[in-house]
Amino acid sequence: MNFTATLDRYFQELETQDKFSGVVLVTQGDAQLYAGAFGHASRSWKIKNTLETRFDTASITKLFTSVATLQLIDRGLLGFETRVVDFLALPDTTISKEVNVYHLLTHTSGIGDDAEEENGESYEDVWKTKPNYAVTTTADFLPQFIHKPANFPPGQGCRYCNCSFVLLGLVIEKISGMNFRDYVRQNIFARAGMTHSDFLRLDRVNENAAEGCDPLYDENEHVIGWKKNIYSFPPIGSPDSGAHVTARDLDRFLRAVKTGQLLSPKLTQAFFTPQAHYRAMNGWVKMYGYGLWFYVDSSGKIVCCQKEGINAGVSGAVRYFPEQDINVVILSNLEDGVWKPVWKIHELIVIG
Repeated sequence: MNFTATLDRYFQELETQDKFSGVVLVTQGDAQLYAGAFGHASRSWKIKNTLETRFDTASITKLFTSVATLQLIDRGLLGFETRVVDFLALPDTTISKEVNVYHLLTHTSGIGDDAEEENGESYEDVWKTKPNYAVTTTADFLPQFIHKPANFPPGQGCRYCNCSFVLLGLVIEKISGMNFRDYVRQNIFARAGMTHSDFLRLDRVNENAAEGCDPLYDENEHVIGWKKNIYSFPPIGSPDSGAHVTARDLDRFLRAVKTGQLLSPKLTQAFFTPQAHYRAMNGWVKMYGYGLWFYVDSSGKIVCCQKEGINAGVSGAVRYFPEQDINVVILSNLEDGVWKPVWKIHELIVIG
């Protein structure tokens, strides 16, 4: 099977049907196996996406927060066992004092989230009653979740939680004395050679940045228009979401972690090791690590690990296949852009 020709046909068909807008990059070691750009960075001006286009990564941003946290652990300034409520001196909170850094990294803290997505709540709905432009610093997120009841005691369950990474961002800020975004720019983007990555304000003019939007359908499921996502989340990225990167920069990041450019050998290995059981699904066991999640087969082998992100007008996935040393990066300025494609590519890599 011709890998390039198969994916070209596949993505061109999706593009024609308005079901994919974004970029795709597949690499193996130093070799590029596939690269393509489809759809529009700006539908208003009919500007096409390119491999130099920067995309909102949504929750893929958590990988940067995770590595930043592990860097501080490497330096002996923080421990996995550090309890965050006391460390941050959080007043008047329902968050258990037993919640520590390990719990936050592995989604085992049990703390209430600002939008309980596992209960079907939409993050976009948070901003229907609160102006999104009022939340620009990490601390601005606290009132949205610190009084919510816990879902389970820390360490006694596993449930995806965005606000765990908000707390990690506050820890990073307190230890480093830096704004979270500046810490990531200096200690992750610069060190990994991610020269086109940044935290972009949506209320500013930004070059080479895709505009997120989603289709509006009529009763017959025909596209009749497009809705922009500018009111769907805060105007600038935070520790849990919203950094803007190119596909090549995201590939650089993953390889920088794998080759020990960002972490010690011990924590590099830990970053690529499952830590907490999440659930069984479709013959796999899904487990969380320190930011990544892992698909483990019945023999205990890690088939792949990944981080994905989704918001209104945004979806992305970075997936790593350790046996083949293949990275897959898919970034889209559609909410439903990456989900079927990432499994199409998975099938081609694993099954052929």
